[in-house]
Amino acid sequence: MYACCCGIDVHAKLLVACLVKAGRKEVRTFSTMTEDLLRLLDWLTQEGCTHVAIESTGVYWRPVFNILEGAMEVILTTARDAKGYKARKTDVIDAEWLADLLRHGLLKPSFIPPLPIRELRDLTRYRESLVREQTALANRIQKLIESANIKLGQVASDALGVSGKLMLRALPACAHRAGKAAGETDAEQMSHLAQRTLKRKQPQLQQALEGRFTSAQRWILGQLLDQYDHVEAALQSVAERIRQEVETSADPFVAEAVQLLDTIPGVGETVAQIIVAEIGVDMERFPTANHLASWAGVCPGNNESAGKRKSGKTTKGSRYVRAALVQAAWAASHQKGTYLAAQYKRLVKRMGKKKALVAVGHSILVIAYHVLQNRTPYQDLGGDYFERRNVDKQRKRLIRQLESLGMKVTVEEVKEAA
Repeated sequence: MYACCCGIDVHAKLLVACLVKAGRKEVRTFSTMTEDLLRLLDWLTQEGCTHVAIESTGVYWRPVFNILEGAMEVILTTARDAKGYKARKTDVIDAEWLADLLRHGLLKPSFIPPLPIRELRDLTRYRESLVREQTALANRIQKLIESANIKLGQVASDALGVSGKLMLRALPACAHRAGKAAGETDAEQMSHLAQRTLKRKQPQLQQALEGRFTSAQRWILGQLLDQYDHVEAALQSVAERIRQEVETSADPFVAEAVQLLDTIPGVGETVAQIIVAEIGVDMERFPTANHLASWAGVCPGNNESAGKRKSGKTTKGSRYVRAALVQAAWAASHQKGTYLAAQYKRLVKRMGKKKALVAVGHSILVIAYHVLQNRTPYQDLGGDYFERRNVDKQRKRLIRQLESLGMKVTVEEVKEAA
């Protein structure tokens, strides 16, 4: 039991703090302005508070956590773990309930990485939002040109590549050919803008660029292309900023950790940066790799009652880590002669692609845990690992297959050369 602790119920405009000291409760209300948060810190420090519990509420807990961090131990807990009475619920009761749970050690703290890792996490999550925005813009552009019967995506593998953007830029500004209907553009002239290997497809490009653009569609296309270029420039800028943050991190192991994770098949620099930003580099926070997988939400959940096992779907976990792991698993499944590729081919037959990718992503996270814990590069087990693991079973299976074809098989052991 903690002798002096505090439970804080945080909202957008105010927070309610309940201090428990020597069995006595004192409740105070503060606004969420910085000045009042500093008064909260002074009050808790004067009273000798050692532990504070905050319920995770959107992003409103972050300013409180940042100010109290370092002065005392701050425990962030989820609403599920700090659930109180439904019929009796006020801000004061919630703060008292948090304080009582904390006082008796009944709260499970959430994982909060140190400040340098949190700054890197902000950058990687911002990059992820830019990628989503860029994808949405690409889809809008594709829909717009399809509505004008521009079939550029059917000829070029990337309609927004170097050649594609040059031709799309020319569409809004291209002059109408004399004697043609309004909205018809010079497709032959634009097909000459193709670069490199796409030059071989100029006849197909000329047919694909024969469309019917209205003046409004041409204006919208120009606006969308400007937005796309702006997001692309922002992505390049944040990528460079993330590299600087990794190289100049207060923890010198951060840069080494990214390089070590890059040795795992399917994990490139981008995915390695996301993994480091989300789980940190100190694996002592997770007792085992299974605890880390459960936190990330890439392992089956437990739902059992009266001896019956119900749905075992994965938990919510961290969507950023899960998305990065599935992306890495998809890349690893296409590599040859690796353990992860062999595992994917082994599982996809009975689980399907999606579940197999989650399983391979789980393996990647377990590998990352041991790589960061031992601080050593990844050593691949080889694409024939599963065959070498069960040599006798593999041999019997092949013999049965030959005998089913009407052959008599005689096996002789071959000694390896000395």
